[in-house]
Amino acid sequence: MLNYDIVVIGGGPAGMAAALKAKECGVDSILILERAESLGGILEQCIHTGFGLQYFGEELSGPEYADRFIKQVLDEKIEYKLDTMALEITQDNVVYAVNKTDGLLEIQAKAVILAMGCRERPRGALNIAGTRASGVMSAGTAQKYVNIDGYMPGKKVVILGSGDIGLIMARRMTLEGAKVECVCELMPYSSGLTRNIVQCLDDFGIPLYLSHTVVDIHGKDRVTGVTIAAVDENRKPIPGSEQYIECDTLMLSVGLIPENELTRNVGISIDRVTSGAIVDEYRETDHKGVFACGNVLHVHDLVDFVTKESQIAGEGAARYVLGKKSDPEYITTKGVDAVRYIVPQKVNIKNEGDVQLFFRVGSTFKNATVKVRYNGEEIISRKRPRLAPGEMENVVLKNDMLKSFAKDGVIEITVEV
Repeated sequence: MLNYDIVVIGGGPAGMAAALKAKECGVDSILILERAESLGGILEQCIHTGFGLQYFGEELSGPEYADRFIKQVLDEKIEYKLDTMALEITQDNVVYAVNKTDGLLEIQAKAVILAMGCRERPRGALNIAGTRASGVMSAGTAQKYVNIDGYMPGKKVVILGSGDIGLIMARRMTLEGAKVECVCELMPYSSGLTRNIVQCLDDFGIPLYLSHTVVDIHGKDRVTGVTIAAVDENRKPIPGSEQYIECDTLMLSVGLIPENELTRNVGISIDRVTSGAIVDEYRETDHKGVFACGNVLHVHDLVDFVTKESQIAGEGAARYVLGKKSDPEYITTKGVDAVRYIVPQKVNIKNEGDVQLFFRVGSTFKNATVKVRYNGEEIISRKRPRLAPGEMENVVLKNDMLKSFAKDGVIEITVEV
């Protein structure tokens, strides 16, 4: 059996940032397990720019952003194993993993950091009529074909879903010479960043059809076209609104699912909205010594926020290993009405510093007010010119404020117009 103070599962931006922070906090015995053949995660295929504006103050491509952390991992001599799949975490924080070099690995960890990222929702989850013709793929798969493998997925494209990957691939396919007929979005608002709607659709004249979906896929061997339709307030297709669009490719950008099979199997509580673990301000789950961060915890809009959150988890894991964690007294957080979820879901009022609460809204607002209440009493009020589901928001609970709270209190965040 191998022994490490901290085992990090996932070598993408979240896993690397967490490992580096734990090292900075004084833990030397760290192992990163990555199932791909290189560190960096999904950033390796994201060759567009827009990364690093928040964290580095400059615009980087995905590989450039990842490379900065890979170099730090190498410089700090943090151990890692590539092409290694984590299979199980036991109640005693033993991690079982496998690769073709070592075979089955049994690793005893004092703390485990979950940083497995997320995957795309597949066609099977959508119940779209039609055959299993080639040419239907997720936007991320198409991105890998174009940016890594050098293959062109198609020439006439329809994209279902306005997530950021779908928006970026609309631009990418256009630049490669394809005709993107339209982007359809089931909801009455886009789920992507505003800047991506402008830079990827508006700048190229690609139409975005809100409150529309694909109801049929045509073609036997290869997609020949799709039928789209408008939907009502219950997201049901409106009879008579159908429209046929000729295409040879349908790309799906219909949401991301945190990779939480390991999390569930060890018995960690899952938030029904985020589909990630329920955590405290140091991103510790309800399983002692197991922490979660990045897109496996909740889907982020910017990798810069993934990095900052993962550093919190890395510090939390280091504190746990070094015996610096005191007995907590928790208050819980709760999103009200338009606020879909808040992370962390609980906060230790004995925490030594300020605590940042991240949240997302369920619809678009203009000139709204974000209000934070503790046990029904308003404690923070902030004006926001615009709130959108595709963009993460946050508020900060100051440490002196936390110290005035009592155990088992409730923090609520709501949006008022």
